[in-house]
Amino acid sequence: METIKVAVQKSGRLNEDSLQILKDCGISIDNGQDQLRASARNFPMEVFYLRNGDIPQYLIDGVVDIAILGENVLIEKGTDIPVVEKLGFSKCRVSIAVPKNVDYNVVSDLEGKRIATSYPNTVQRYLQDKGVQAELHIINGSVEIAPNIGLADAVCDIVSSGSTLFKNNLKEVEIILHSEAVLAVSPKAGPEQRKILEQLRFRLRSVLEARNNRYVLMNAPNDRLEAIIALLPGMRSPTVLPLAERDWSSIHTVINKDRFWEVLDQVKREGAEGILVCPIEKMIL
Repeated sequence: METIKVAVQKSGRLNEDSLQILKDCGISIDNGQDQLRASARNFPMEVFYLRNGDIPQYLIDGVVDIAILGENVLIEKGTDIPVVEKLGFSKCRVSIAVPKNVDYNVVSDLEGKRIATSYPNTVQRYLQDKGVQAELHIINGSVEIAPNIGLADAVCDIVSSGSTLFKNNLKEVEIILHSEAVLAVSPKAGPEQRKILEQLRFRLRSVLEARNNRYVLMNAPNDRLEAIIALLPGMRSPTVLPLAERDWSSIHTVINKDRFWEVLDQVKREGAEGILVCPIEKMIL
């Protein structure tokens, strides 16, 4: 039986989130401790646990068919590898930072400076686009210490909360790109693997849609139904059911998680009561 080979990060937060989304897709993986390769029990899939920075080359060589990895790594090392889904977790940005006491105004202030980074290709493309020349020092690991020991004038690294920069007395001055976990596919993936990939993408979309929406139930007086329904951005239209109490109805709908507080404030002002907000496990459009 044909299987699809998927690479995930060997350890860390991206590893945990990658395995969780596969689990949410109903895929059970038999992975023991320190195991570098595992099979799924109920889906034609093999999982390879690899270093994040090595994954693009495995995709290029066709050793694995697909991978879940940070978009920033893909941009740095595998620009010709297509992304088929953005997965919405492990969000970060690749940014340039300088010591807090440095007077920085525009990107041309980096002219002739020394920049320590683990993303030389990304930084070089950015500086070339801005017409700036700088000296890059490639460091694998914690680059934030470089200015403190006199190795560099600035650093470029991934930033999530910014706490690491703060602890190292640095300030973020340029955002080069925004990144999140993505599903990428090898150019060498065969037709059978691409069929399995489409099955996986169907499951992923249902999980991602569910994560991005909330199921909302509320009670409303019938004379306010029209005004309340007009405020609801449902999938097609809200479901309205009569309550045992006369002249009242129950409204059921789905609201995007980024909007539901705003919408709930509005419907509450229009007379909605007993509002329940529930997570959605899967959502198929």
